[in-house]
Amino acid sequence: MARVLLYTRNECAYSDDLRERLRCGADILEEVNLTREPQAMTEFLKLTGGRRIVPVMVKGAVIEIAPDGGTEF
Repeated sequence: MARVLLYTRNECAYSDDLRERLRCGADILEEVNLTREPQAMTEFLKLTGGRRIVPVMVKGAVIEIAPDGGTEF
């Protein structure tokens, strides 16, 4: 099983959809909700090159920014 780190925010339908799909898979999901955990923003912005859009999925060395669409903030 691979570990998947998922950055989300409240009231983002794209985040909700991706979270539910990942929960049905075999990977270990760790969610970072930037609304509840604003201290994670620094690392988030490093991963996205400064883009403020969710969801962002990190699996190993692969970073997917809003893979199926996203919400900018």
